Amino acid sequence: MYYKESLRLAASEGRGYDMAKGFDCATPLTDSTAAAFKQDGYEFVARYLVPSSWKALTTKEVASICNVGLQIVSVFETTADRALGGRTAGLNDGATALALAAQMGQPEGSTIYFAVDFDATPAQMSTVIAYIKGASDATPGYNTGVYGSYAVVEAVYSAGACSRFWQTYAWSGGKKSAVANIYQYLNDIVVNGVGIDLNESYGQEGWWSTVPANYMLSADDANKLIGFMKAGYAAINDAAGKEDFHRLANELRKASGQQEE
Repeated sequence: MYYKESLRLAASEGRGYDMAKGFDCATPLTDSTAAAFKQDGYEFVARYLVPSSWKALTTKEVASICNVGLQIVSVFETTADRALGGRTAGLNDGATALALAAQMGQPEGSTIYFAVDFDATPAQMSTVIAYIKGASDATPGYNTGVYGSYAVVEAVYSAGACSRFWQTYAWSGGKKSAVANIYQYLNDIVVNGVGIDLNESYGQEGWWSTVPANYMLSADDANKLIGFMKAGYAAINDAAGKEDFHRLANELRKASGQQEE
């Protein structure tokens, strides 16, 4: 219950997260298209963690995406109404997704979303929930998420079937769930020659990368080091040596997010 309540509280207080710009697509990205999206200010891309098909994420594409600094959101979807297979389908799909995540280098602790890509009715919701619970049980080590309409997100959330939520505006009647980690707000546009849907996220998305985040030196530690360097700067008479001290001090400032001097 704590996680659920914290999500509701974050929503009521403006979430407390920075919004991130992203997209999802079926077309695999290349080095050049991934770089173009990164240059346009996108922070993440959702791609299909599925068995071999034209839309499947590959290790080559993972490198193309991660090397330019984009994050990956993994989504499992074979057919739009696969969730109507219930728990058995969820267990099978979860096992497949688990193996694929390992192949792609997706780290544990990140999220695998399972798609409910149709207008699920109230009568179908118990089967959808059973599917997501099955997928969750079959993916130990990973957070489980659901992609779907407002009604799907709210029902799965209420049932405690998973911990991450990606809502589409489709079939949602203008409603937006307060627990959505990702929100898909526009479909079927073309950017950089690729057909995409537009998304935004609000934190705890469970995205991932195979490239470690750049280490950020704290300003306090940087300034302590710069203080020691100032003594060396004052003691040396060589102009070139002073320039080196100055340059290195500025490198420390940049590494800690401070202005150069």
